[in-house]
Amino acid sequence: MTDIILVAIGSNLPDAEGRSPLDLCRWAVHRLAAQPGLSLDAVSAWYRTAPVPASDQPDFINGVVRLSGLLDPLALLGLLHEIEAEVGRIRSVANAARILDLDLLAVGARTISSAGLILPHPRLAERAFVLYPLCDVAPEWRHPTLGRTALQLRAALPLQRIERLLA
Repeated sequence: MTDIILVAIGSNLPDAEGRSPLDLCRWAVHRLAAQPGLSLDAVSAWYRTAPVPASDQPDFINGVVRLSGLLDPLALLGLLHEIEAEVGRIRSVANAARILDLDLLAVGARTISSAGLILPHPRLAERAFVLYPLCDVAPEWRHPTLGRTALQLRAALPLQRIERLLA
């Protein structure tokens, strides 16, 4: 049986080729869909959100994809980092503006806490920019340690600025 894999996609800077954050997010979806061992099952709507924590950075474009497959979570994380690097993502300080950000949110009901990977993503339940698109693709997904569905987690969020894009 394959695991449900949830990946958050975000961008708030163009790349060297001039592709917009929305174009980069869409490109990332295609790159993920083309990976051996992964199947693209659903893509959320795209959302415009303010940077978290608040800063003078440009707004982000965010979404979530639901994949399935049998990849090891650490190998999957490595793949996400490789895709980020393809468009010039350089990891610098935490919460810096970025060309592309691919976060492994969850792999099935697994819980992992290691130096290289924490699953489910430790701040998933606090962020509208994750939970709104997550509810588009897996509203009944249940957080393995909190025991609440994505819809329940979203309903408990404090007010955060988020705008669903039409395109």
